[in-house]
Amino acid sequence: MVCNIVKDAMFLAMKSEPATDCPEDRKVAKDLCDTLKAHAGSCVGMAANMIGVRKTIIAVTMGFFHVPMINPVIVAREDPYETEEGCLSLSGVRPAKRYRKITVEYLDADFKPRRDTFTDHIAQIIQHEYDHTRGIVI
Repeated sequence: MVCNIVKDAMFLAMKSEPATDCPEDRKVAKDLCDTLKAHAGSCVGMAANMIGVRKTIIAVTMGFFHVPMINPVIVAREDPYETEEGCLSLSGVRPAKRYRKITVEYLDADFKPRRDTFTDHIAQIIQHEYDHTRGIVI
């Protein structure tokens, strides 16, 4: 289901709660991917709070796929840099510190544990959405 995008900065600044392997959280992951796909022309990543759900779930566009990451934790960061980012929930662009290479531990769509390393643009997207789950609004 395609959801409306939350633009309330106060709501977005609230920390998300961990997702659990329950039907409701599985539906959130699917809805998040559906909503990301619907906004593919203007968005490459989303966090569940952007669709009104305070759960630690993000979705990232990787090539032709919209990949959910449940309860992601960035466990390693390398090569910091400064950039500017926009957000579908907010107007304009803002400065952000990011890392060119990150390692993330997360659960996949089947709630199976994963540990992957990402670089460059994909790493930047993940960091932006990860910040959303922690209530950090750029």
